[in-house]
Amino acid sequence: MKIPLDSVCVRSGLLCDRCQGLVDSGDVDSGEVEIMRVLLELEESQFRELKDSVYHRAIRIGHLLVLVVTSGPNMTQSRWVKVSKALQEKLKVKTVRIVEKVNDLKASASQLLSPARVLGVNTLWLPDGTVQYVVRVSKNERRYLPSGTLELERALSKLYSTTVKIRVE
Repeated sequence: MKIPLDSVCVRSGLLCDRCQGLVDSGDVDSGEVEIMRVLLELEESQFRELKDSVYHRAIRIGHLLVLVVTSGPNMTQSRWVKVSKALQEKLKVKTVRIVEKVNDLKASASQLLSPARVLGVNTLWLPDGTVQYVVRVSKNERRYLPSGTLELERALSKLYSTTVKIRVE
């Protein structure tokens, strides 16, 4: 798996000057080093298909861990589900969601909120000039949400660097 840090540094736990600079500058969170290490271990032991995938970042909010990746040609959705289950066991996290890096909020929300279906995404233009997005989910699908709506809102807001609300209607 392609990662932003050197694989030797991640495996050993001792970061070189370049990798330490990325962590110090905030480009890579210090908690992500452990996630990258586990992903490299999974690539070696169980999931050889991870070799062509690219790790972009991880967002941890409460009991939810969201990984942003770009899939390689051999990775299928079912394999990503197995990778997320293995990550849950190794990292001792309640919920792990793996989201493809795309510029479409609806596609990202659909992946994150799965198996709940997204009805649509509304754009709110506020008087102060900012933009806020509202992801709409059916109230019948609320029970299928992988986590609490506040955690999911914060994860989507961090992904897109803008305010994202989830409205159950």
